[in-house]
Amino acid sequence: MKAVVLYGPNDFRLEEREIPKPGRGEVLCRVKACAICGSDPKVIAGKWKWTRYPMIPGHEWTGVVEEVGEGVDEFSPGDRVSVEPHKGCGTCFQCATGNYTLCENYGRPEKGHMHIGFTSDGGYAEYCKVPAQCLHPMPPGISFEEGTIITTAGTSLHALERVGIYAGDSVAVYGPGPIGIMAAQIAKALGAGKVIAVGTRGSRLEMAKSLGADHVINSKSEDPVKGILELTDGRGADVGVEASGSPLAAKQLLESVRKNGRIALIGFFSEEVSLNLNRAVVDGIRIVGSRAEGMRACARAMDLLARGLIRGRPLITHQFPLSEFPRALETAVKRLGDAMKVVVKP
Repeated sequence: MKAVVLYGPNDFRLEEREIPKPGRGEVLCRVKACAICGSDPKVIAGKWKWTRYPMIPGHEWTGVVEEVGEGVDEFSPGDRVSVEPHKGCGTCFQCATGNYTLCENYGRPEKGHMHIGFTSDGGYAEYCKVPAQCLHPMPPGISFEEGTIITTAGTSLHALERVGIYAGDSVAVYGPGPIGIMAAQIAKALGAGKVIAVGTRGSRLEMAKSLGADHVINSKSEDPVKGILELTDGRGADVGVEASGSPLAAKQLLESVRKNGRIALIGFFSEEVSLNLNRAVVDGIRIVGSRAEGMRACARAMDLLARGLIRGRPLITHQFPLSEFPRALETAVKRLGDAMKVVVKP
């Protein structure tokens, strides 16, 4: 099979590899589409310390079951599936309590942990072998390309479930990238009354509005805190979501929510963030961190997508064959042509 193989930081090569054979409890899939996530460039650049070389990156993929290993009766050849990249060890405290994305044995394959595309082979290849528990059936109405958004949607859904969304809530989302726009859509699907998207790129704000955001604020030309307060009768948003990883956005978000409001932090920060935690204490603000698509959120996100309550296709702006992976990666990293979600098709 053809695969993009990572041999070291920024040393990736398109080459021929043997098609893997599924073992007990595993499933071999023919990959149909794999999206480039914002974390993939970090993995490729060697900034994920648990990566062991050589390895095939890529964790947002869909495909068709080709072969099942011993003991697998949940799937059959021909089934359409999407992947959930996290598999915990299954025995640590976090895994035992359902929090497998926080596995205490992260990066230790000898203990049974696996993070597809990060610590074990992923989907920038014609085939990928994964544990059966990492797959979700994909309804016929969802294309392979659109299905690649499920991990993104699951990440946003998990964060909103952790922080809590109630009917009629006003929700401010900072960072209208794929995760932020999905968070805005899901908030509406869960009953939010007013969703406000805040960002710095006009094209992304326009997309957020076209997919359900009631108001958008360009923080380059407008004070987002002031704008959100005006849109919420001076109280502030009930819920705030930080999906950009921007320290400034995090600071502004803390000032944007009401007393006794809730904040979900989803974006990864590349530097330390200084927050006015006195405001959180004095005004009783709940701050919740959320990592990845935990608690089987991908399955629930799939249901939302299948019922048309959220949409993934508009986020996919570019598609490339696997043979043009370097160009696809450059397009995603540099956001060429207003790239939002770039999909690679083996």
